[in-house]
Amino acid sequence: MPKPLFQTVGRRKRAVARVCIRPGGGAIKVNGKPVDEYFTSRAHRTNVAEPLGVTETSERYDIDARIDGGGMSGQAGALRLGIARALAELDPDSRALLRRSGFLTRDDRIKESKKYGLKKARKAPQYSKR
Repeated sequence: MPKPLFQTVGRRKRAVARVCIRPGGGAIKVNGKPVDEYFTSRAHRTNVAEPLGVTETSERYDIDARIDGGGMSGQAGALRLGIARALAELDPDSRALLRRSGFLTRDDRIKESKKYGLKKARKAPQYSKR
């Protein structure tokens, strides 16, 4: 197995993706499984592969990723950010294209924490006048 060219991290919601990019034929493995097996939804698979399509490098690099935490949507978003960051480090000329497409911006929306006296973050208990 060739040494990774770059290792990057992508995060979204509670998910963290550690991405290694190597020269190869375009295989994407997530937690040791092919991407088609790991992400059963086609929308998640296309979301993950978008940075490769924009930079036209889908057949040049193999991607190996370890993902922890979160759900499928958060994991797909974290992997997309990790791949985009790796491509930006690999080819600084493609950084502007990735930035313009919105792939290098971290989506910082996370779940709001619960407050005491409330049922959830903002939902209050039912009010009874009498």
